[in-house]
Amino acid sequence: MTAVAAGEAPAGPARRSGADGRTAWGTARTVLRLHRTALLVWTTAVLALSGWLVWLTEFAAKEQLAAWKACERAGQDLCDTTIGGAGYSESLGWVGLLISYCFLGVAAFAGGPLIGRELENGTARLAWAQGITPARWLTAKLAVPALALTAGVTVLVLVYRWAWGANQVLTYGGWMGDDAYLSRGPAGLAYGLCALAFGVLTALLLRRALPALAVSVATTGLLAFVVAQYRDSFWPAVTRTSTTDEVDLPENTWDLENGVLIHGRRTPDISYWTCDGTAAEARRCLDDLGITGSYTTYHPESHYWPLQLVETGVVLAVAALATAAAFLLLRRRTAHARTA
Repeated sequence: MTAVAAGEAPAGPARRSGADGRTAWGTARTVLRLHRTALLVWTTAVLALSGWLVWLTEFAAKEQLAAWKACERAGQDLCDTTIGGAGYSESLGWVGLLISYCFLGVAAFAGGPLIGRELENGTARLAWAQGITPARWLTAKLAVPALALTAGVTVLVLVYRWAWGANQVLTYGGWMGDDAYLSRGPAGLAYGLCALAFGVLTALLLRRALPALAVSVATTGLLAFVVAQYRDSFWPAVTRTSTTDEVDLPENTWDLENGVLIHGRRTPDISYWTCDGTAAEARRCLDDLGITGSYTTYHPESHYWPLQLVETGVVLAVAALATAAAFLLLRRRTAHARTA
């Protein structure tokens, strides 16, 4: 410890606050400087994907529309499928997939270079020895990437929503597709923040860069897979029935279940087309089975935002738990190290 110089006033509350503020900014600046390559790569990726979307919407889509009209004027068949799928729709889908699953890269970065490598090399303990508390160190390690991730994903989601809605006549992917669901709403950002928290927690547990990287990606991917299995239950679905073999549905629905009505009871394992033959034979078969109609359970496109918001809340809750567990684990381990 160093002695206080003669005549120097002791650090009061105001001065301590200023010192804390400088230390906090210095810690964040250190994180930025240490991981400036990752920040540059992320910024380049955001700009590249945004530019790709602008080019697709403003230039490629016009070419596809002109080719589609020429195809129809020539009297060719399936112009909407061959023209839309061959160019604009396929490219837009790839961009959507990259945006939707960029959280896997976030998990790899958080588990490896961000935390795992510093714990493995001992640079984290060096930072703690220089007056930066472990809690402040971890806060900066989480806050700086979270801000960069939030800014970048927000830009990508807004640009993708604009591109996806501008030329829907050229797209044949539904609103619940893997390329369009996460990339058009806040759930995509929630998965990114959750991946960051999972990566940090895994690195603190394993304290090795490569194992933490692999486990972070695996656990985050598993979380996304499990949540996707229950996605249709995040909001009450709609069921429509019909006295015929076909249910009249609105456009752009997400069909969940189809089946027949047997004495008014929904039965998904039997098809209306089980009975064939002549009309009289089919009617007799239906009567024998007790089939009085058909039904379909589905989500209309208007359910997109309720489903998105509920899923966002679920994933953010998991992210908050992982973050709290990371701070608790760090405090416990550093406390043991001080008492050892």
